[in-house]
Amino acid sequence: MVLPDAVGAHSVHIRDGVIDAVRDYDDVAGDCELIDAGDAVVMPGLVDTHVHINSPGRTEWEGFESATRAAAAGGVTTLVDMPLNSIPATTTLAAFDSKIEDAKKGCFVDVGFWGGVVPGNTGELAAMQLAGAVGFKCFLVPSGVDEFQYVTEEHLREAMPELSRLDALLIVHAELPGPIDCCVSRLDGPARDYSTFLASRPRAAENEAIELMIRLSREFGTRVHIVHLSSSEAVPLLRGARSAGVAITAETCPHYLHFAAEEIPDGATEFKCCPPIREHENREELWRGLAAGTIDMIVSDHSPCPAQMKLAETGDFLAAWGGIASLQLRLPIVWTEARRRGFTLHDLAKWLCENPARQVRLDSRKGSIAAGRDADLVIWNPDAEFVIDATSLHHRHKITPYHGETLTGVVQKTFLRGKKIYDDGSFASPTGCLITKGTKDTEGTKKI
Repeated sequence: MVLPDAVGAHSVHIRDGVIDAVRDYDDVAGDCELIDAGDAVVMPGLVDTHVHINSPGRTEWEGFESATRAAAAGGVTTLVDMPLNSIPATTTLAAFDSKIEDAKKGCFVDVGFWGGVVPGNTGELAAMQLAGAVGFKCFLVPSGVDEFQYVTEEHLREAMPELSRLDALLIVHAELPGPIDCCVSRLDGPARDYSTFLASRPRAAENEAIELMIRLSREFGTRVHIVHLSSSEAVPLLRGARSAGVAITAETCPHYLHFAAEEIPDGATEFKCCPPIREHENREELWRGLAAGTIDMIVSDHSPCPAQMKLAETGDFLAAWGGIASLQLRLPIVWTEARRRGFTLHDLAKWLCENPARQVRLDSRKGSIAAGRDADLVIWNPDAEFVIDATSLHHRHKITPYHGETLTGVVQKTFLRGKKIYDDGSFASPTGCLITKGTKDTEGTKKI
């Protein structure tokens, strides 16, 4: 059992969906159901704060039912939905309410929601926060969909004082258009070559964007979080800013920690994401950033789309949709890579459970095995190997760059508030709650 301060044999006692106590292994009550995990690992249910469910409006891309089913199969018990690519985008209170209504149709795990910061919507932020938004996302480059416009420094100077007043977290897709436009204008390689696409999204785009956010966070006192960090050159920038007291954190994703640009075949557009998967040496520097604590967490950035949008028939990296589907696979991907580098189960729980829960201020209920926390647990075998077959994954579209990869770590059972929701390939009925802060009680909604 992976506890906040130890890893060892214990018993966890659950009452009314909450952990009542964590005791010695042999301290077992005789008047309740007993589940013995044997030689498997018992860990907190995973928390994934970066998931694109795309519903309403683009439910054909994913949807709450399929996304949360995949989450349960991957040991994820809490996820937070991004404010795009749904229609409408979650940038107004009305759109936030629309998202809540859509999610009520049924979720296998607990679901929270990000709001969005776009040009001109500063007046909507307080209402969305009151309704339940755990924070707000912005893009510093075009997002890929018309419904979610990117912001400039001028827009941020309008929004950030309000975000600071609300003590709201701003999460940032940190790439700037200038370095990208400059590189795109000089491209001369075939669009099927991964190297051509990689050259179109330089590290400088991330580095300069992060420098901007450090400066603005320091000026306005706004809490800032960098999503899907890809450029290892930004790690020293973040380390220095944090040492100077700037309230900035960062995440990275499994694909940046598992794959390397040198190994991606030309035309294999299932690997396309923005920012891109970079070189081998960059990957190893990201791992060092995790070891040092400069990178706080690993989240999926699950961003699926219909297969035809990946343009497999042409292999055109420049025109294909950018996004990687991996919601179900975060635990084994990260464990496979972490174990071979000497990291521990405690490190894994910190990156996948504890720190993401703390990011969205759910750590009093989620992300750890301790008395008073929700009884969200995953039982998994850390030694079992398996080969990924994309057709067996539970997200809507069976396309992923992980197809054929051999990983270690098999999820066996997942529990949400003490109830088994996944058991070796079978699912219970959806019992997930929507995490909101609304003033009115809503069926299927859990207040925090």
